[in-house]
Amino acid sequence: MGIIEVDLFSEDVDSLDHPEVVKFRKLLEEVADDYDCNLTSFNVDHGTVSFSFDNDELDAEILRILQEL
Repeated sequence: MGIIEVDLFSEDVDSLDHPEVVKFRKLLEEVADDYDCNLTSFNVDHGTVSFSFDNDELDAEILRILQEL
């Protein structure tokens, strides 16, 4: 299992308490519930979000989706 990093927000978003970050984390936790797994890490650094799950299938699905963007 690896960590997925996505430049998702503007560079001024640098807090786990930022409303958009909170919203995105909740979305990831809902996805984890759907896959019966856990969000094992979550962080934001100047707009870049990094996260991981304890489910390789979900990680692979997310990477596939990101590659199609």
